[in-house]
Amino acid sequence: MFLLLLAALSQAAPSRPTTTVPAAPQTTPHRLLLERVVMVMRHGVRAPIDGEVPADTHTGAPWPRWPVAAEQMTPHGLAALELRGADDRAWLDRSGLFTPGRCPAPTTVRIHSNVSQRTIDSANAFARGFAPGCGLTVDHQAAGTVDPLFEPLRDRNARFDAAAAMASIDLHTGGLDALTRRHRAELDALDRVLDCPQRVACTPRDAASVRASADGRSIVLTGPIRRASGIAQVLLLQYVQGMPAAQVGWGRVDAAALKRLGALHAALFDVFTRAPYMVAKQAGPLARAMLAALEAHGDRRLDLFVGHDTNVTALAAALHVDLSSRDYATGDVPPDGALVLTLLRDPATGARFVRTSYRVQPIMALRYLQSGIDDVVLRVPGCSATCPLDRFATLLMMRTAAG
Repeated sequence: MFLLLLAALSQAAPSRPTTTVPAAPQTTPHRLLLERVVMVMRHGVRAPIDGEVPADTHTGAPWPRWPVAAEQMTPHGLAALELRGADDRAWLDRSGLFTPGRCPAPTTVRIHSNVSQRTIDSANAFARGFAPGCGLTVDHQAAGTVDPLFEPLRDRNARFDAAAAMASIDLHTGGLDALTRRHRAELDALDRVLDCPQRVACTPRDAASVRASADGRSIVLTGPIRRASGIAQVLLLQYVQGMPAAQVGWGRVDAAALKRLGALHAALFDVFTRAPYMVAKQAGPLARAMLAALEAHGDRRLDLFVGHDTNVTALAAALHVDLSSRDYATGDVPPDGALVLTLLRDPATGARFVRTSYRVQPIMALRYLQSGIDDVVLRVPGCSATCPLDRFATLLMMRTAAG
């Protein structure tokens, strides 16, 4: 596995790392039946996190107020997640996994969230929409603990080599200053939205750097992308929260502008979840849990893991797929966005296959609390559109081998 990691690190920056695997067999299965769904979803619309807009950010007017405390789910966000749950239930009812209008048997659905309140609240809202009045429960660890599925870098039992992480990030990005230069147009566009009175950039344009955290168990990014990513995210959150147009970026952004600015938030994951070493560390525990759910015996039909954008982007990086949809920047996971693994069975042979997709609520559906899902099928390199289960498992485990 170590040799595979070295091979990935040797790729010319900033191209996607590759893993050498045998060629995918060219088979055409019979009509496939949906057997099980496993997905990892980002929490819903929340208030900004303290410091998400850096304190040294200059603006021409104050930021709008939010109806809830920092980083907590909003009532609007919970309502959007109930709609998301109802839409996913309708999809799975049409697929024959569940019976319309009936509560699913308790053993057929498992919902597991991270320990943060926004993920727990998101999971409960999804459950209410998915099975109204059925009392579906949400599993999670106790408050104050670390769930390594969602926050593996905080797991004290896991090894982390900060030097290896930084070397991997440097190779993957081509250098942090190069990453900043690639997003100069978006940084300039963000300054126009902020409209600060100074005749300088509204956010400092100093040199970027990455260093080991104080405890050596993670990394710390500084520089323009670190600052701008959070600001871009807050602007998106204003829009999908349904704030009046005059309050969203002070009336200077619309959905199209938010998609462009979203590239700044997506760039954050080039550092934290897409570099090969970070893929192994960030995606490994959740990838193993999702594979176990796919391969499990019993009558489970839906496994849902509710976490964060880092979880979705890390798993996508492990699968070498781009998270691309019509309304959001490539690689930027919106609230309620989910990577979905669908287990399919060939009734003639019993062979099982995995289909990977990206399911997001359109930006207008989030903003105006409307039903609707964009479902984008993703082709995993080394596989056809439907990947034999054993091959899919091999690819995913190779790409999340610990460094």
